Amino acid sequence: MAIMAAKKKEKDPHKTATIQNRKAYHEYAIEETVEAGIVLTGTEVKSLRQGQANLAEAYCKFQNGEMWIQHFHISPYEEGNIYNVDPDRPRKLLLHRYQIVKLQVRIQEKGLTVIPTKLYFTSGRAKVEIGVGRGRKLWDQRDRIAGRDQDREMRRELASRQRED
Repeated sequence: MAIMAAKKKEKDPHKTATIQNRKAYHEYAIEETVEAGIVLTGTEVKSLRQGQANLAEAYCKFQNGEMWIQHFHISPYEEGNIYNVDPDRPRKLLLHRYQIVKLQVRIQEKGLTVIPTKLYFTSGRAKVEIGVGRGRKLWDQRDRIAGRDQDREMRRELASRQRED
């Protein structure tokens, strides 16, 4: 009789999240997400693999029928020498034409914007998850935080009651 060991839930080695934009989920109500490729140089890829980037101030914009990511800071690679590029340069996002048109139509609605939410590697290729979101007002953010705190308190109370039984 063979005893089977419990399998640990392992992450997919081909899809590893490296950089997340937590600020985006706080300031925007994300309605839809799309995966896009990104055009990078070799030293930028090495810097991203080390986690040396910042998505917090980044946003996406359309130019000449293409989508570009602006203010996405990738720190220069330490051993890059002359091959390092400007850390804050605009970077082109790789999307199908129908995806670009669909996103352009969506952001023409009042209050919607396109922002990057996550950067990860899939099978060795850098991908950016971009979200279409509506900006939250300050009072809306406070309500969401208060609701989250109430849920946490309720779960804590239920757990303490179950332990007492």
